[in-house]
Amino acid sequence: MPLTEREKELTARYLLAHPEDIPVYLRQRRWEELAAVVEYAKQDAPQSLTHTDPALYRMLRQQVTEFRSRGWDSLNLSQLRLLAQRAR
Repeated sequence: MPLTEREKELTARYLLAHPEDIPVYLRQRRWEELAAVVEYAKQDAPQSLTHTDPALYRMLRQQVTEFRSRGWDSLNLSQLRLLAQRAR
């Protein structure tokens, strides 16, 4: 069963906060969750947070930067989606 938009966001934010779990998700072949974090990082932190919750925005920006600096943004989003679809 595919993740809802809210589940994708929560999963992505969890993995951004805990990048050490990404290799675990890879080993467990949790493709849909990995696709969610890659997509979230590509879109970056929501600009609307700059006015409503600047602290959360700064934290998410820092986490996205860390995600990218660790090289996880090189994961292929379309391939992850394809793997997730096949796994269903």
